[in-house]
Formats: sequence, structure tokens, C-alpha cells
Amino acid sequence: MSAVLPLLALRAFTEIGRHGSVKRAAGVMGVTPGAVSQQLKQLEERIGAPLFIRTRQGMQLTEAGEQVYPALLQAFEQIERSLGSLEARNARQTLTVSTTPSFAASWLVPRLGRFTERHPDIDVRVEASSDLIHFQRDRVDVAIRHGLGDYPGLACQRLMASVLVPVASPALLAQGPPIREPADCLAFPLLQNSNRADWVLWLKALGINEPAHADRGPAFNDELLLIRAAEAGQGLALIRDVHARAEIDAGRLVLALDQPWPSDFAYYLVWPSSVQEKPAMTLFREWLAQEASCGEG
Repeated sequence: MSAVLPLLALRAFTEIGRHGSVKRAAGVMGVTPGAVSQQLKQLEERIGAPLFIRTRQGMQLTEAGEQVYPALLQAFEQIERSLGSLEARNARQTLTVSTTPSFAASWLVPRLGRFTERHPDIDVRVEASSDLIHFQRDRVDVAIRHGLGDYPGLACQRLMASVLVPVASPALLAQGPPIREPADCLAFPLLQNSNRADWVLWLKALGINEPAHADRGPAFNDELLLIRAAEAGQGLALIRDVHARAEIDAGRLVLALDQPWPSDFAYYLVWPSSVQEKPAMTLFREWLAQEASCGEG
């Protein structure tokens, strides 16, 4: 038998046992479900016995699995506590936050100075990307994402809701026909999100069932790019009010029509539920909740 301790395989076994799901274990470990399944397979081959039974309710421990799971769970929890203690020994802490470029530029970064003033011993590192992250692989402590709050294997905290509003540059609106109702927006070039769905859905929600050409126009994969295109007078854009507020306040953009489109989506703070929370993380969550509350108020 190999003398090398299969720590990754044992971690995979422990997380599957903790969450009852290969998919959730993969989310916690920051790898693909296939990688977790492969680690489990190698561990079962090494010990010569199955550790789980797949059922309709999820992954259930076998008799062999039940014998070793409690001790392994306790061991990994002790490792996490020990790592947290080592990190806490440093007076200065670094917190890595992942969010989309548009949310970082329009909402988070302008407010971040207040957190630094309150907690000068914590360095916040902002990773602005729309890509799906893996917490462990990418060394990310917490992420801010827009969704419905369903994040398997992760803890989440609702921050604030947002609505889509139609905006344009003042010069573009001055040149074109007046916009008095939603259908009037179709007389202008429409700037699209990456899946070209927002304008169609917004118009349908306001009673226009077959909006002609509502899915045509330049498309952008991030709202910050949409904002810049709208500021340049290239067309009308549907932007989350949270992202467009600074531009509207400064007069660079104006509401084309006072018809916001509420949705069930909101911004959420998400982080691995199985990892012991850093003191810096607790302070950041509390500060972010206060800022979000002020923003919604």
C-alpha cells in the first residue's frame, strides 16, 4: 500500500458525507463534480470497499463509510480551526472579494474607502470578473453575485434588490422623438445585454407582446460596457438602477421613461459554508449589510 496519505481524496469523502451530494462537495472544494467523483473512486479502490450508496435522496454512507466519517470530519474541522488560528496571528489581514466589473465599478469601489477607514488593518482585494469562480482554487474569501439566492453548498446573505431602468444620454433623447410610453423606445437604437433578452422581456412585461426588433443592436456582456455605450449616445440601455445611479446623478445619463422593471433577483454575498469565517470576513459582511441597507433606503 502506498505510504502517501491521499488528503484530497479524504477531503472529497468528508465533504460528500457532510453535504450528501457530489455536486455540493465540488462547490465547497472549488473543483468539478467529476474531479470529486474521481477522488472518491480512487479512495474506494485503495481501501477495497464502497463508501457511499447513491439513492434518490443523495449519497448515503455505507457501513464502512459510517465507521470512519466522524473521525475524518473532526480532523478536517480541526485543520480548518488551526489554519484560522494561524491567519489570526497576523495583525493585518487580507480579504479577497470577487464580483462583476459593473458592480465593482459602480457600487462597491466607491464605498470601499469607508470600510478601510473603519478597519485600517484589513486589506481588501477586489477581483472583478464575470467568470464562475472556485473559492479554494482562486483563493477567494467571498463573492457578490446577482441571482435568486440559490447557491448549493454555500452560505449566502441577501444585500439588496435592483430594478432595470431605461436610460440614454441627454443628447440622444434631445435628437429623437419624445418617449411617452414603452413602445416609443423602439424608435431608438437599443443596446443589448449578452443574451439579447432584457428589452424583449421588459416590453412584454409592459404590455407589448410582439416588440419588433427589440432584440437587435450592439450587445455587451457587462453592464459597465452598456453604460459607456449609452453615455456615448449609441442607443437606449436597460441598466440596473444600482449601476446607473452615479451616471444619472451626474447628468451623463437620464431616464428615458420612468418605468422600472422589478424582478425577483437580488445581490447576494456568498461564501463557503464549511470554512471557518475569518474575523475580517465578519466585519466585512456587517459593513456591507449596512451599506446595502442605506442604498435601498
